[in-house]
Amino acid sequence: MILFSHPTGNANVKHAAQALAEAQMLAEYWTCVSWNPESPLNRLLPGKIRNQLCRRTLPEVLRAKAHHVPWREAGRMLASQLEIPSLTAHEKGIFSIDAVYRSLDRVVAERVLRTEGISAVYAYEDGAAETFRAAKERGLQCIYDLPIGYWRTAHALYDEEKMREPQWAVTLTGTLDSPEKLARKDEELRLADTVVVASSFTKKTIESAPFQGKPVHIIPYGSPIQAPGNGGTPTGGKLKVLFVGSLGQRKGLSYLLKAVEMLGDQVELTLVGMKTVENCAPLNDAVKRHRWIPTLPHAGVLGEMSRQDVFVFPSLFEGFGLVILEAMSQGLPVIATEHTAGPDLIEEARSGFIVPIRSAQAIAEKLLLLARDPRLLSDMKFAARETASNHSWSGYRSRLSEVVRAALQTAKLPR
Repeated sequence: MILFSHPTGNANVKHAAQALAEAQMLAEYWTCVSWNPESPLNRLLPGKIRNQLCRRTLPEVLRAKAHHVPWREAGRMLASQLEIPSLTAHEKGIFSIDAVYRSLDRVVAERVLRTEGISAVYAYEDGAAETFRAAKERGLQCIYDLPIGYWRTAHALYDEEKMREPQWAVTLTGTLDSPEKLARKDEELRLADTVVVASSFTKKTIESAPFQGKPVHIIPYGSPIQAPGNGGTPTGGKLKVLFVGSLGQRKGLSYLLKAVEMLGDQVELTLVGMKTVENCAPLNDAVKRHRWIPTLPHAGVLGEMSRQDVFVFPSLFEGFGLVILEAMSQGLPVIATEHTAGPDLIEEARSGFIVPIRSAQAIAEKLLLLARDPRLLSDMKFAARETASNHSWSGYRSRLSEVVRAALQTAKLPR
């Protein structure tokens, strides 16, 4: 039986835990905050807080297994609502996301040391170090889920990017991690017995780790259920181009903006996402010049996708990019870089295009091709929906349970 932990429980996390529960392998699910949308209190909360809490709803199969360590995460959510940045400052704030992860990790580690009937732990990057130490003390298996690429590869790429696009360097906030935090990341990977990733690119980044030999399993995430609609008809007029994600240079945003500028009035760009920082001049200019929606609920994002023609995801460094499948599910061909799950999902020139990182020219060429050929765009929109339909969350859960079961069985074999 497995003890599973993650502080916030986003979509892929809940599906991973659900996979183990459905396979009768989940002993306990540890998180910070979960919410019952049917609670009478739900109707009394302000809409913004209610929407935030409802994203923490657990599937029925997890509720009886759930254990909570809520106070730091509740403090982080409140501090964010009250806009008190000192409380959530990177690594140092009492309610920083780092503090939330480490607080849960400590509690789970204590639980591992005093709980019988556990054969393995399943934890995520930045929240696994103490849990894995405790598990090793008990002789338990450590399963490590790495949702984004390995940090050493990222830092090498970011150092190059700061030289190429100095005006955007301030948005590369992934370089702010302390040596202590980076050392914990390394320790987590070193202690892991099995590593789970969502894309070939993430697996490749682990090649830069100072220790090798870990079994690494690629299990792509699933697509949302497709809404009814034809999903294959171009919107007409200018080519409607969409980007969804945090607005910063890790996502390769400057190259998309340059591509759109090359095409002038042939395309219309919509940006959906929060700015990573407030003091980046070209980013501030971009959100003024283009249609910008800072935030939308998940249903709103899917609705916006259904009204666009093409999705561009020019990331420099990405673990998967769930928005790729979300866009495809709404009938959008995707232009993505090879540093995403794009190569694992996209059939070239049928459901989308793979372009090199840092190439505004390549992005512009693909957009121009779609802008000039409505028939091709229509065919690719249908193909995108077909691709998304072949990547279900049920398939993800089935594959994950198979991998975990095999890993535990292998661990029992005599050496």
